[in-house]
Amino acid sequence: MSTTSAADFYAAIPVFRGFARLMEPSLYRPLPDDWTVGVADIVDSTKAIADKRYKAVNMAGAAVIAAVTNGLGGREFPFVFGGDGASFAVATGDVDRARATLAATATWVREDLGLTMRVALVPMAAIRAQGLDVRVARYGPSANLSYAMFSGGGLGWAEAAMKRGEFAVQPASPGTQPDLSGLSCRFEEIPSARGLILSVLVLPAESADPSDYRKVIEEIITLVERSPDSGRPVPAGGPALKWPPQGFGYEVRASRGGPLVARWVRVLARTLFVYAVFRFGIRIGGFVPKLYKQQLVENSDFRKYDDALRMILDCTEELAQALNNRLADAASRGIVRYGLHRQDAAMMTCFTPSALRPDHVHFIDGARGGYASAATALKAAVTA
Repeated sequence: MSTTSAADFYAAIPVFRGFARLMEPSLYRPLPDDWTVGVADIVDSTKAIADKRYKAVNMAGAAVIAAVTNGLGGREFPFVFGGDGASFAVATGDVDRARATLAATATWVREDLGLTMRVALVPMAAIRAQGLDVRVARYGPSANLSYAMFSGGGLGWAEAAMKRGEFAVQPASPGTQPDLSGLSCRFEEIPSARGLILSVLVLPAESADPSDYRKVIEEIITLVERSPDSGRPVPAGGPALKWPPQGFGYEVRASRGGPLVARWVRVLARTLFVYAVFRFGIRIGGFVPKLYKQQLVENSDFRKYDDALRMILDCTEELAQALNNRLADAASRGIVRYGLHRQDAAMMTCFTPSALRPDHVHFIDGARGGYASAATALKAAVTA
């Protein structure tokens, strides 16, 4: 594959609609041989969650995607948000910029969020040498944008290699800050409307037959699809917005330019302006608050696939029990490993490079541990 076609690889993948089609192999395309996979996560996120630093952990994970997007000049590339981290893939010509942005993000996470982020860049050649692959599909939750879905086992191996200290990207020098323009977390927590917010994480068992695993995932998705709005935790009118916003301090830390006090004042003024615009439905140029909120709901990233099925669902106790029963049965037969985590609310972290474009991205996680706690439950079940 030529360098030119490799750079256009992701844009050329057809977008599929209907999450129930997720496991169709024909939707996925193997990454070009000269591409590189990026992985990042928070070290000891379990402790950070125990300390109720949910928002900081999510902000760190979303910062990876915002920084790389801005570092690439807004060009599309495949990525997935994992709650306490993120994964993505870039063409060979973008590796140096990805490395610089990852290094800067790790430094920012340590200095501004008080967390430790490990990051790595893993060549596809190293992944394929293990007999694994990274294949990418594009799922369109709405007409506004698409999200990448990953299969092939390569992302999991890359993450494990990162945790072993392989392919590491060292943090940038102290004081280095990535460009996090567009990253914010202004909306309030989203309380459950149907009973509970359920974090779902499902992976294949090591010896699972792929066809059996696919069948279980499709059955789980079918169960969820029958629930109102497919379990979407974001209400039709969007989350509540107050001032000053709940995530105000994090937005200040993500801003650039000038001393901290000046940044506080600037963000206070900006968020007050945004609050007034939404509160009173003020149109400004091409920006229509009601339309933005509609797009926000449609664009919410509450379910995805990256070798694992991840979902944040607003569901009834009955659905939660049905999911648990089906997954427990599949786990007992050596098909899946899974973790579930219950909480009373979800939360949203937003990446809006331009409020005038419809493709703003809204990452959803549970507000009391989310994906990180579901992963902890999965590990506990495996070692039990």
